[in-house]
Amino acid sequence: MFPFGRRLPCDIYWHGVSFHDNDIFSGQVNKFPGMTEMVRKITLSRAVRTMQDLFPLEYNFYPRSWILPEEFPLFVDEVRMMKDSDPSWKPTFIVKPDGGCQGDGIYLIKDPSDIRLTGSVQSRPAVVQEYICKPLLVDKLKFDIRLYVLLKSLEPLEIYIAKDGLSRFCTEPYQEPTLKNLHQVFMHLTNYSLNIHSGNFIHSDNVNTGSKRTFSSILCRLSSRGADVKKLWSDIISLVIKTIIAMTPELKVYYQSDIPAGKPGPTCFQILGFDILLMKNLKPMLLEVNANPSMRIEHEQELSPGVFENVPSPVDEEVKVAVIRDTLRLVDPQKKKRKDVQFQTLEEASEAKEEAREAGAGDGGERGGSRSPEAGLPSLCLKQVFPKYARQFSYLRLVDRVAALFIRFLGVKGTTKLGPTGFRTFIRNCKLSNSNFSMASVDILYIDITRRWNSMGIDHKESGMCLQAFVEAFFCLAQKKYKSLPLHKQVASLIDFCEYHLAALDEKRLVCGRGIVERRSAVVPCQTDGLHLTPAAHTPLLNRTAAASKFGDYRNHRY
Repeated sequence: MFPFGRRLPCDIYWHGVSFHDNDIFSGQVNKFPGMTEMVRKITLSRAVRTMQDLFPLEYNFYPRSWILPEEFPLFVDEVRMMKDSDPSWKPTFIVKPDGGCQGDGIYLIKDPSDIRLTGSVQSRPAVVQEYICKPLLVDKLKFDIRLYVLLKSLEPLEIYIAKDGLSRFCTEPYQEPTLKNLHQVFMHLTNYSLNIHSGNFIHSDNVNTGSKRTFSSILCRLSSRGADVKKLWSDIISLVIKTIIAMTPELKVYYQSDIPAGKPGPTCFQILGFDILLMKNLKPMLLEVNANPSMRIEHEQELSPGVFENVPSPVDEEVKVAVIRDTLRLVDPQKKKRKDVQFQTLEEASEAKEEAREAGAGDGGERGGSRSPEAGLPSLCLKQVFPKYARQFSYLRLVDRVAALFIRFLGVKGTTKLGPTGFRTFIRNCKLSNSNFSMASVDILYIDITRRWNSMGIDHKESGMCLQAFVEAFFCLAQKKYKSLPLHKQVASLIDFCEYHLAALDEKRLVCGRGIVERRSAVVPCQTDGLHLTPAAHTPLLNRTAAASKFGDYRNHRY
């Protein structure tokens, strides 16, 4: 569109793969820095596992997972122990390459000894998970759900979920895994990119039939059988919010590295694809999160051997066009400039319209008032779920607060790893060292944990302690300090302890700074042309007020 370049900045930049597709310094970008790395199978599994350690019941929607190759011995030992304790347990496991997509490299096994521990596993790490053997079937076929989720903002956290999604079907009738059918990918793997090559794949112009259907058509079918569809949706919303809460700490570290606070830069949003499997009892299970879900609304059709043409897909068009259209409506920069108090937000207006339609009010709600700029468009397909339900999930955001401590002590802007000096400063400022935990012990803890995480092949571009290693160290400190509490209370107590001492330190520094300014003011004579204050002179006063208020809140909380 701009063959000779563009001099004026855009309001919205739509990148194809990642935040770094182009150098952007303003406007809005449809990718978050670090998102592609965050949703890789190993990184996501580690993030969810951390939350499972803190809140095992709340995060039981993700299958038990092990990371290969470093956790292979642990995988073997745990499977043996579980089989010994329950001889009737006949598990199946699914192995997924870390960077794989579209079903590439996925295979099923019945025993740890079946894992292909060749050179390829060493060079291509993987996640092995317990396979879900009892999925919900429709027409005797296994299927999964692709739901589109808009992460509109990280700080404050703002999440929207599309009200409809896609159901992608296998193309062979499902049977529970046996040694005979383990390799039948069209029976066990729901990936569209695999099943499209099956001779049984059905392209349909009807959203209720075929190998790809709308999720709403499945819900209608379940509802007709008496299933509690509202509870199912509630469980899916909970799964999405909890998953993003697990992802945000790492994303914030990437964000501050690429877009440091106080410097000009773009804001970000991103459409994510959540792949969810329903169990026979309608419990949703998270399979994976896709940072770049396909937005194609057509499929290839073979007219003759080797000759293909693109054919419109009504199912894809119905779901995806609405998602992109309403994403642009929600991030519309002009919307922020309009201060028309006569209209509600898009989300509230959409819900009000739906309620009026259900109540049979027709268009009566628009009488007697001006028409909204959104009035001619369909109601929003994207439903806000956070901060709408923030009060129900805020207690889960402990690792977010740990990440805030990590970022505070990073020191150099643009880095994502904490050096030994930064870790020592964290310990000292939070008053975590004592006679039982000397600074020498602090150094040993830092070296041991950092060395182990670096040996796992975690990003070697820069040296130091990554966020996951810092979280492990923080959990270790919490367990030492608060021995009698469950882990999530240990961590919460240590966070409160650290935040309290840091707030006190900030207040002390501000008081000292105020005293220095006052002494300088008393010594320096007034200018003959009157007192001259630069904007920089005002900033500390504003910061002091905010910090003093925050410190007061911490004292009230503690006492």
